[in-house]
Amino acid sequence: MTNVGTLHPLSSPTVKLERLFGVPEVEVFAKLDLLQLSGSTKERTAHSLIESLMASGRLEPGGLIVESTSGNLGIALARQSVVRGIGFVAVVDENANRSALEIMRAYGARIELVPTPPDGNKLAARRQRVQRLLGENPGAVTTNQYGSPDNPDAHFTTTMPEFMEAVDGRLDMLFVATSTTGTLLGCQRYLRQHHLETKLVAVDAVGSVLFGGEEGLRRFPGLGAGIVPELALQADPDVVCRVEEIDMVRGCRKLAKREGILAGASTGAIVAAMERQLPGIEEGSRIGFLVHDSGVPYLHTVYDDDWVRGNLGSEPESDIVPGVLGTSPR
Repeated sequence: MTNVGTLHPLSSPTVKLERLFGVPEVEVFAKLDLLQLSGSTKERTAHSLIESLMASGRLEPGGLIVESTSGNLGIALARQSVVRGIGFVAVVDENANRSALEIMRAYGARIELVPTPPDGNKLAARRQRVQRLLGENPGAVTTNQYGSPDNPDAHFTTTMPEFMEAVDGRLDMLFVATSTTGTLLGCQRYLRQHHLETKLVAVDAVGSVLFGGEEGLRRFPGLGAGIVPELALQADPDVVCRVEEIDMVRGCRKLAKREGILAGASTGAIVAAMERQLPGIEEGSRIGFLVHDSGVPYLHTVYDDDWVRGNLGSEPESDIVPGVLGTSPR
């Protein structure tokens, strides 16, 4: 496929949301990376990771990529591999949703499902399987999304310049969901290298060990982590907000029903975090967030009333979004 338009192939629109919270004193802007070809901001990450491997000569057409993924990066890597003539093995755990696996398979990816280990650390188990598969397939490479500088570089060079141009260079707060922390780190690096005063808010899941969190059960992929990835050691957000899963669900549904944006669980967590932060945000402020992925793979979970009641033990919708634990600057 050859790009024949004038836009960068990874570009996505930024829109102003006026119905989400009904607080006209605060402007809210959303960058719609759910419109990426693979349905998430991981399209940027996958492109950066693969381009770097190919430029270095470690990966050639006809080669093989093996990567641990909770879903979105796997979809993006599968799509990016197809157009380069590269094989792809996605190492996933039992949290990976059914739709994500079906999409990866549709792109021709091979799926390696890793059972949950006795200690419950799914991420560590996935990474161990990756190393085993690399040993079994000479010449295969991993993109190392957890430690590669090409992960945050994708967002330093594309996401943030696009976003800041769209808002005329002024944002008072930026909310970013965290897992590998690559997106967060790229945003952090951009803000600080350009001496911007934008307050960076990391949105994490309750049960994630990032930023000193306490490990616990997490049902949704793509938000939080069971171990601290290498990239996270460089992340230093101004604020960390931890969100309960039921509030991710309610945030997703609020965004869908008030703004017509069907997003995934990590974006629902951001909506919940923003709503909790709103009372402390000054009038005239501008806040922004990334719509990290599409809600389509979450139709059987986040948007399924019976699943929510059966797995989270709560009603899926509420007039308020409680339960977001905010911490002051670290």
